[in-house]
Amino acid sequence: MSSSVADEIEELKRNLQKMAGLVEEAILNAIGSLSNRDSKLAQKVIAGDDEIDRLDNLIDEMCLKFLDTRKATGPDLRFLTMAMKIGTDLERMADHAVNIAYRAISLNEVPQLKPYIDLPRMGELVEAMTRDTMKAFLSRDPDLARSVHKRDILVDALDDQMFRELITYTVNDPTAVPRAMHLAIVSRSLERIADYATNIAEDVIFIETGEVLKHQPKPREVSLEKSDTLSLLKRHSPR
Repeated sequence: MSSSVADEIEELKRNLQKMAGLVEEAILNAIGSLSNRDSKLAQKVIAGDDEIDRLDNLIDEMCLKFLDTRKATGPDLRFLTMAMKIGTDLERMADHAVNIAYRAISLNEVPQLKPYIDLPRMGELVEAMTRDTMKAFLSRDPDLARSVHKRDILVDALDDQMFRELITYTVNDPTAVPRAMHLAIVSRSLERIADYATNIAEDVIFIETGEVLKHQPKPREVSLEKSDTLSLLKRHSPR
């Protein structure tokens, strides 16, 4: 690889890392705006989405320019293909964070329906999955990618648990329906962000090992013991 090609690849990596960092921050701030009833923080998430969109466009332009002006083969071609897909996935994650922020603004204006316990746990898990899946991609680490893939099951289970709990609230108190719907959308947005992180992890595993994990059925049930959740959070919490 020539020095100019290596420099372009490194610049692309830096932009991907910058974009991923902004997405991770958006996820945590969106959940923080809900947990702390801080609508100004939610507005910060919404305003920050423009920069994430700009980076998404920049990454696409850089990849297309590289493919147009240079003969990319082998590892370089795989990296460029992945970079374009990851940019799209990160942008969609950010959109879900913005959706959470909008819901937080609405929820912050009314009495709190329930203590926010599982949603902050989900937020930390999802942010860590986003961070680790990018590390796995940039360092070509299929083992780290596998750990992201495994964590998705726990996020799915937390989402299901949240939905069942909110149904109970609405049955007992019909006036809780609007707030419950907002919270259900927050939970589902976190679940979708985890899915995008998992998609990237699956691509890393395929490129590095040839193993196909896409479209494989997930286990129907997973233990949600508090100790298990706290253990995962401790291992994968931001440092």
